[in-house]
Amino acid sequence: MNMKKIFPFTHVLEDDIVRVRLIRDSDTVELSRIAFEPSIWTFFTVDISNELSLRNWIQSAIYDHMHKQRVPFAIELKESGQVVGSTSFGNISDRDRRLEIGWTWLGKDFQRTGINRRVKKLLLKYAFEVMKMERVEFKTDTLNVQSKNALYGIGAKEEGTLRSHTLMPDKRRRDTVYFSILNNEWGEQ
Repeated sequence: MNMKKIFPFTHVLEDDIVRVRLIRDSDTVELSRIAFEPSIWTFFTVDISNELSLRNWIQSAIYDHMHKQRVPFAIELKESGQVVGSTSFGNISDRDRRLEIGWTWLGKDFQRTGINRRVKKLLLKYAFEVMKMERVEFKTDTLNVQSKNALYGIGAKEEGTLRSHTLMPDKRRRDTVYFSILNNEWGEQ
């Protein structure tokens, strides 16, 4: 699949519990109901715990999609339609057949519920089986034990750490650990 077929992304990915669809400006209202818990942003590279920063973050995500940089998704509960978080495809290299799944966050009440695992499986299935990617990458803060455990749980392999990689909102220098799943490993899930 080439970049022309990825953008604009019009597909909806779903299982019996969650739906993953392109984020919209109108999602600001629902996301504002869950985004303003400061603990969500401890390991995130931006703090979107207020209305202005959330609105700017969503506008930036939409801009990135329009400019073929990222595919930002809203995560919905299928039964109620409630938006419970967001994730994205990004750093897409058509030539190298790789992309990153990241920019992922869930409202506090939806963490550790299995939603993230379901969403990652939908995205991985689409990346490997439809987009024909060879490699899917993930990265997280080395201090984010919950995220690292989730990545191990979906079969991602830890590859290494980039030291002092990212300046965090609290001015801490983040060490970033990279993970990946290769196409030939996908069937092992």
